[in-house]
Amino acid sequence: MKKNLVALLSFLLVFSLVLAGCSEEKAEETKSQLDVIMKRGKLIGGVNADIPGFGYLDSDGSYKGMDIDITKAIAAAVFGDANAVEYRPLSSEERFVAVQTGEVDVLARNTTYTTSRDASVGLAFAPVTFYDGQGMMVHKDSGIKSLKDLEGARISVESGTTTELNLADQMRKLGVSYEPVVFDSQDAAVAAYEEGSVDAYTTDRSGLVSRRSTLSNPDDHIILNDVLSKEPLAPSVKDGDTKWADIVTWTVYALIQAEEYGITQGNVDTFMDSDVPEIRRFLGVEGDLGEQLGLKNDFVVQIIKAVGNYGEVYDRHLGPDTVFDLDRGPNNLWTDGGLMYSPPFR
Repeated sequence: MKKNLVALLSFLLVFSLVLAGCSEEKAEETKSQLDVIMKRGKLIGGVNADIPGFGYLDSDGSYKGMDIDITKAIAAAVFGDANAVEYRPLSSEERFVAVQTGEVDVLARNTTYTTSRDASVGLAFAPVTFYDGQGMMVHKDSGIKSLKDLEGARISVESGTTTELNLADQMRKLGVSYEPVVFDSQDAAVAAYEEGSVDAYTTDRSGLVSRRSTLSNPDDHIILNDVLSKEPLAPSVKDGDTKWADIVTWTVYALIQAEEYGITQGNVDTFMDSDVPEIRRFLGVEGDLGEQLGLKNDFVVQIIKAVGNYGEVYDRHLGPDTVFDLDRGPNNLWTDGGLMYSPPFR
């Protein structure tokens, strides 16, 4: 009887340890990246360091660009401090592994939202922050006017990007033979093009505008009118963590909705006394939308004070007062004929 009791107690002890271990594993599995970020005290953002207008390292040692401001907006939403960010410059080939392994909390680096990246690479995409399309840059004196003129040409392309497949698809459709010259980095691809060892360079059209501005003689280069593909660029996080993905998603929507309301970095305080229920909920004056996301209720106010609304971010880095002067086109608000649209904050 005594032996049976000892055996039973031993079994119960082992069983309780197993249950405790399972509970710890389950707790670890359900732990959101938000908890890790809050404990760490800063956001780690995977970015570009060489695309002016989107993500680049300025001469003063600071990161600037549209994607940098998106990353700052996320930090402002979480910490109320847009500077609580550590930037990790990543190559096209490094970026997905960095997200999968948790090296970065969010990837905001000119990344196209595609089926395979969503389903098999393991990314969860936030809303599109820039609607783009792949283009082609050539030397002005080459006589090349369209993709069909690239028969037999050597075309420089960066590895680990959607541009390789898009290029192959379009040239196959047109029946144009060409030689792809693949490089590990955008800098190398652009350098080969500028020195003339290849005939053309292809990437997103916004990237072409950006990189042309860095060439020795920008006017010696033209971007063809042909658009090879749809390239919706969006931030992304590791798949499977809906809590963290929701925060990144609604941060982007907050930028878009703020522009629709006419709330800017300079006037946001004047809207705090608004009598409009939707605006009061949006800014956290009423309701608990922030708490529902695991944030403070004024998280939208912090975002706007840090970087402004979507239109301000766009104009600051790509708009009329920049060297790019990129027309917003599909990146206009839906109320202005564009594709930028936020679900209701309610």
